[in-house]
Amino acid sequence: MKSLVSIQDLSKEEMLHILEVAREFEQNREQNFLAGKVIACLFFEPSTRTRLSFEAAINRLGARVIGFPDARNTSQSKGETLEDTIKIISNYSDMIVMRHPVAGAAATAASVASVPVINAGDGANQHPTQTLLDMYSMLKTQGTLENLTINMVGDLRFGRTVHSLCEAMWQFNPNLIFTAPEELEMPRKYTEFLDSKGVRYAKCTSLEEHIKDCDILYMTRVQQERFPDREEYERVKDCYRLTAPMLEGVKPGMKILHPLPRVGEITTDVDSSPHAYYFEQAGNGMYVRMAIISCLLGYR
Repeated sequence: MKSLVSIQDLSKEEMLHILEVAREFEQNREQNFLAGKVIACLFFEPSTRTRLSFEAAINRLGARVIGFPDARNTSQSKGETLEDTIKIISNYSDMIVMRHPVAGAAATAASVASVPVINAGDGANQHPTQTLLDMYSMLKTQGTLENLTINMVGDLRFGRTVHSLCEAMWQFNPNLIFTAPEELEMPRKYTEFLDSKGVRYAKCTSLEEHIKDCDILYMTRVQQERFPDREEYERVKDCYRLTAPMLEGVKPGMKILHPLPRVGEITTDVDSSPHAYYFEQAGNGMYVRMAIISCLLGYR
């Protein structure tokens, strides 16, 4: 019974096992073997897909959900520390799922909790469950995770999903492309990590430059809520905009992923393209989160 704070908490074999369990749950999503369990969903930051897919996963597994969708009505607003909140909620639950705006909050929670903690996103740091559903989506659409060319586009500075994805996919011999303006480029922490693993990557600023080269086009929104300077956000908020005509000549099997929500970086005319997969990707989240919960609690 361990926590999932960072994607590096899982070995390659454990990640692949979770994806296989997710495939089984997709084929038969009505489960009930967690009846009697209580799982706390603590969302200190707004969420639609992550929170609801976790709650759906918990209900599909037969467990019950407690928690809150924001922090305004909790004792945090009275000055209670995160550590005290987690210690208390550990008494009421068998597992804690937590999203928090502060990087490192999930590690803090896991260090004091008496039950497993799943990081559902901590600031601009990590989002390991999103990474696993991204990997599941790649596996379903490409038939493999090995030797894929993945073009990550947009806010690579604050985008926690791409940070976790880099730390997972290095084990599958990828060719990575980082498409971002200088203000939003991948943090050195992650490029140095990839350098230490001998992973190939290229940097560019033009979306068109590598769009025909990739197997996966991973679009991201510019994270307005992470910017300390509003003027800096205004300069870069519209840096990329994917439209249907831009997909002419791409690889036949190329798929477009996006952790969502989108705010203009993918136009709606792309939705009807055979390359668009972001809505199906979001749907995969429930099966993957069912698998994560089951595996961390020792039931699969």
